[in-house]
Amino acid sequence: MDNLRSNNMKSGMQQAPSRSLLNAVGMTPEEMRKPIIGIVSSFNEIVPGHINLDKISDAVKLGVAEAGGMPVVFPAIAVCDGIAMGHLGMKYSLCSRDLIADSTETVAMAHQFDALVMIPNCDKTVPGMLMAAARLNIPTVFVSGGPMLSGKVKGKNTSLSSMFEAVGAYTAGKISEDDVLEYENKTCPTCGSCSGMYTANSMNCLTEVLGMGLRGNGTIPAVYSDRIRLAKRAGYAVMEMLKRDIRPRDIMTKEAFINALTMDMALGCSTNSMLHLPAIAYEAGVELNVDIANEISAKTPNLCHLAPAGHTYIEELNEAGGIYAVMKEISKLGLLNLDCMTVTGKTVGENIKNAINLDTDVIRPAENPYSKVGGIAVLKGNIAPDSCVVKRSAVLPNMLKHSGPARVFDCEEDAIEAIKGGKIVPGDVVVIRYEGPKGGPGMREMLNPTSAIAGMGLDDTVALITDGRFSGASRGASIGHASPEAAVGGPIGLLQDGDIIDIDINANTVNARVSEEEFAKRRENWKPRINEVTGYLARYRKLVSGAPRGAVLTVDEL
Repeated sequence: MDNLRSNNMKSGMQQAPSRSLLNAVGMTPEEMRKPIIGIVSSFNEIVPGHINLDKISDAVKLGVAEAGGMPVVFPAIAVCDGIAMGHLGMKYSLCSRDLIADSTETVAMAHQFDALVMIPNCDKTVPGMLMAAARLNIPTVFVSGGPMLSGKVKGKNTSLSSMFEAVGAYTAGKISEDDVLEYENKTCPTCGSCSGMYTANSMNCLTEVLGMGLRGNGTIPAVYSDRIRLAKRAGYAVMEMLKRDIRPRDIMTKEAFINALTMDMALGCSTNSMLHLPAIAYEAGVELNVDIANEISAKTPNLCHLAPAGHTYIEELNEAGGIYAVMKEISKLGLLNLDCMTVTGKTVGENIKNAINLDTDVIRPAENPYSKVGGIAVLKGNIAPDSCVVKRSAVLPNMLKHSGPARVFDCEEDAIEAIKGGKIVPGDVVVIRYEGPKGGPGMREMLNPTSAIAGMGLDDTVALITDGRFSGASRGASIGHASPEAAVGGPIGLLQDGDIIDIDINANTVNARVSEEEFAKRRENWKPRINEVTGYLARYRKLVSGAPRGAVLTVDEL
């Protein structure tokens, strides 16, 4: 092909030095004449969801080569949020998303790849690579490493949230140390992204909805051979996209993002999708305000109750027909744009035309949903005038409306100590602040405190509000992303022990019974608190909406 992008680095006398270096990596003249397809893989040996990605990339390479391309693999970093949780490491998780986007863009631009196959799996790798795909706008296909199979303890299926809750149950004296050890050995039985509808699986499923991944990308288990076949098909697909010049921004349109938000509600995805979808849209040149989430939720039924909201797991969703089957149910209500282009080279409507719901216990029919409204709600009030987010599908019915006294903590660790020490009682509203992007810094996930509350048997009587994040593994009345955060003067930073907090999830409100005059008086004595931090964590701040390329903030500018 004469018009290949890679010709910029490999053709003509001027690029003879480049060809010399390609010779050094073993590339033949015949291979140099082919399209150069970059395969970015976040393979590593510390993240369970990524330890199998070498096999996925090998399969992609075969697919690309069979379809006439020259595949070359390069790496991306990845953080396991579960391993990073409970210590300083969690401060680095969210900002890794921007590092992944930037480094992927850097390698692809420096080497002028003609097209890309992206192989992520866990929490920040998926949105980070989607951000990079939108920036680069060269033909790109996604194929994830796939979900972990659920574990089984004492006859019940389990996932990672079960492990965190077991620790809480042990602290409450409800189970023994031997019981905890059994959970430890059986909860995560295979490689793959953790088996509930947590952030990783949410984003892999939404990649499929956006049209950037092939059918099964979000649901085929990591250990299934079909995952290898899917990877080969991704190699074929990217070559077809290159031939037809189908690019990410042709796929990730405003209509595609509305489809993703709609399916987010139907599936009951992680609240972190409310951070990542706007960031990806920003890079694609699409304005996506999370305020429209409630409008979409109001007309979108919740059809799936996957762990931790319910007792079904991703492998069961796969057997029931996967994401296409859920999309088919939602399309019956006229809620999806069926004309959006996808990496299959076909429209959404063409893709889901023959999809069948094979298990109506796993995927409720549109006419018999778990609830008539979506799985995520955006709340506002005098605690969070900009917004905050709750995974409504994981909230017990009696906690959809809750009032109680605030128990205020300035960090996650203090809150956990109080919960485990029995200082939190039924009716309380735990408030954890100074955990936002700046104040944390890094916007840590609050899975430890929510799991401690659940493990202590308080998830049906105690709510939690934070300017940090909640993992998709969290359940209960866990309200996160409160904005503006405490560190920049958000009202959550002005709350005091004993303030009565009123939460009404169905009404999309969260308020403290504190007057504007009283808040103003408290603000006079308020001093900003920003923890010390170094390195990239100090530089990357605009985590919610996606920082413009080249925008680097120093600590002094915070």
